[in-house]
Amino acid sequence: AVVSTQSGHYGRDYCKVCDCVVKDSINYLDHINGKKHQRNLGMSMKVERSTLEQVRARFDKNKRKREDDEKNKAEDYDLEARAQERQEEEERQRALKRQRKKDKKRAVAGAGEEELDPELAAIMGFGGFGK
Repeated sequence: AVVSTQSGHYGRDYCKVCDCVVKDSINYLDHINGKKHQRNLGMSMKVERSTLEQVRARFDKNKRKREDDEKNKAEDYDLEARAQERQEEEERQRALKRQRKKDKKRAVAGAGEEELDPELAAIMGFGGFGK
């Protein structure tokens, strides 16, 4: 709703809703909270008076909401169950890491066990390594 003006009006803001130029940010805040701007936005500045029944109904609604929130919070925040789940997850991660490490060692060991040509071994002066 606010656009800075271009031509020679540095530091001034323009309100499209009210079609007016505002001098600085303090005046802009006063303007957007003022009656003229609020009326141009279509808001009524009048407050309707609540009845006793409406107030009681609102209190009951807020009380039920607070009780539901506390009940849900207690259900969601079971510390022992969360700690147990966390330990189980960490153990699964450790087991997965160990398995990957074993697989990597097997792959490296399997790559190093190439068959040696017997003639080449005899020429080089060794017959094998404990086979």
